[in-house]
Amino acid sequence: MDMNDIREKGLVLLGCGKMGSAMLKGWLDGGLPASSVWVNDPNPSDWLKGIEGLNLNAKLPETPAVVLVAVKPQMMADALPTLKAMGNGSTLFISVAAGITLATYEEMLGAKTPIVRAMPNTPAAVGRGVTAIIGSEAARGDHVDLAETLLSAVGQVVRLENEGQMGAVTAISGCGPAYTFHLIEAMAAAGEANGLAPELALQLAKATVAGAGHLAENADEDPTQLRINVTSPNGVTQAALEVLMNEDVGFPPLLKRAMDAAIKRDKELGA
Repeated sequence: MDMNDIREKGLVLLGCGKMGSAMLKGWLDGGLPASSVWVNDPNPSDWLKGIEGLNLNAKLPETPAVVLVAVKPQMMADALPTLKAMGNGSTLFISVAAGITLATYEEMLGAKTPIVRAMPNTPAAVGRGVTAIIGSEAARGDHVDLAETLLSAVGQVVRLENEGQMGAVTAISGCGPAYTFHLIEAMAAAGEANGLAPELALQLAKATVAGAGHLAENADEDPTQLRINVTSPNGVTQAALEVLMNEDVGFPPLLKRAMDAAIKRDKELGA
């Protein structure tokens, strides 16, 4: 199975919010014809409505090459009839719905249906996402390869060893952008509290986080060494890090509690 199968048999996108739209834009920019895509969304955006040739809320093909499930977990019940109708064993299902396990899909669609579970994150909207994937027992190598090809349109793709790792992935990369945005908010607020104009404090915070992230991803040194490079002994940064790195109330225990809470909620959504 490859992109030619999608062009010939079609790709169905169930749900097309911000994440689905980001992926669709990446596929269209990569040369996938809009006529090969069916989008089923009760509240389509003006952008979707303006895509010439797109099959928007039209009758779905009976045996598409791929069905990408991009509805929120809470809306899964509404999508079930469509999913069950396409559970024919020849269609690859890719799910980006948080918390919904492979076993749940296998129960709905049958154990012979190839399924790839994926966890992308919101930087996919600017082509800088990272997506973790894991395939069901029925998903062959070419199924997982195709899922990786599709999801690579919005950033990096990593393959997991087992589905049990998905909760931790969700807590790091899935939820992580929100942690980072909150860090920006907190840095800007602290700057403002210390005399900076709000606009300047926010500009400094955003540029600093974005620049540090780019450096961390592209430098030869690991983040620990990069932190050490910035930290002069007994200097200003060390004074701040002694607060942030406190073993009882600093970043490490706080983020561990936050991620544990995210993993717990992820399990609850999939129950």
